[in-house]
Amino acid sequence: MPGHPVHPPVHIVFQFLKQEQRPAIHLHEGLLRSQVLMLLEEIDRPASSVSIVFMDDPAMTAYNQQYRSKPGPTNVLSFPAAEGLDELEGLLPEGLAADELGDILISVETAQREAREKDISLHQRLTELLIHGLLHLIGYDHEISDQEAERMFSRERSLFCAIHHHQPWRKKMPKLAINVDHIATIRQARGGTEPDPVHAAGICELAGAQGIVVHLREDRRHIQDRDVRLLRQTVKTRLNLEMANVKEIVEIALELRPDMITLVPEKRQELTTEGGLDVIGNAKKLRKTIKRMKEAGIPVSLFIDPDTEQIEASQALGATYVELHTGRYCDAETEKERDKEFRLIEQAAEQAFEAGLRVNAGHGLDYRTTTRIAAIPFLEELSIGHAVIARAAFVGLDQAVREMQACIDRAGR
Repeated sequence: MPGHPVHPPVHIVFQFLKQEQRPAIHLHEGLLRSQVLMLLEEIDRPASSVSIVFMDDPAMTAYNQQYRSKPGPTNVLSFPAAEGLDELEGLLPEGLAADELGDILISVETAQREAREKDISLHQRLTELLIHGLLHLIGYDHEISDQEAERMFSRERSLFCAIHHHQPWRKKMPKLAINVDHIATIRQARGGTEPDPVHAAGICELAGAQGIVVHLREDRRHIQDRDVRLLRQTVKTRLNLEMANVKEIVEIALELRPDMITLVPEKRQELTTEGGLDVIGNAKKLRKTIKRMKEAGIPVSLFIDPDTEQIEASQALGATYVELHTGRYCDAETEKERDKEFRLIEQAAEQAFEAGLRVNAGHGLDYRTTTRIAAIPFLEELSIGHAVIARAAFVGLDQAVREMQACIDRAGR
């Protein structure tokens, strides 16, 4: 309609009385904002304005006591614009849209407790509370009668399903990092000097790759020490050194100082990495290596299966990143099995983000499976190798990289 903003204003602010809580709470503001925009579309109020205030329990307790005369915190409070909320005037920006719905207050601490009780992620619980609060703003009230409560509950379920199955809006797609190990595999098959993975890395960067990945294995079956040393000097984007947590390779990493390292499990008899690290079972050794890398200024990623306990252990050890193993998703033989594995990755990415970890993903991704993974809003980077190198045999490396980048870009459409 004429006069309506192209992007209706959704204002998100934070009000924490316990200031130490803020750094420990990791919220994906872009995802939450996009969900509110989708909800406004679903309730036929696309040009409306709404303000969301995330707070801790002490702040929510004060509002709950003042406006509801109830002690302690609650999970969500809604204040339609007609009622006004003078206490928030200093927090909210001026010049809201004429069709202002009001304010939704959410206690993140209470939401965290409820998420743990329901065995869901914090962001999923926040989505439920956003829906609940928004329905209150447009006139639903479950406290009026049982019939009204059922009507509101039914609307909540339909809205949750609607946005849960909608690809979340992303401002930025995950970066594409190309693993050039298999270029070295071809070279080692003849024992010569061609093709050169260092040359390949340059082609990948020129084609748009935003990172280069190599795995320096103990048995040196593909990438050699010479390759890593030259790549450290020539890579213009970011060099990620995959490695086992063994003394020899650790010392090489500390000497060369790549932009980051990814610790992976390694077996001599395997063709490729077969699964994630057992972070829990190797905590003592991993903690020592992570500490040494941090002292050298090298961020550490742990390659793990999408598993809650492994994520918690990774965070406890001080890792900067986790890279979620996508192999089972890629290898799934049925649509049902693939959907199940995708949900595990999706939930793990969300949990890792909420724990304060940066999140990457990789292993087995190809031109059919990448787009769906790239749409997960918590991922920063996808590590892809074999599929791109295999495709390059037919179309050339430059074109193969550009086609994979196109798969990632499609996730944002």
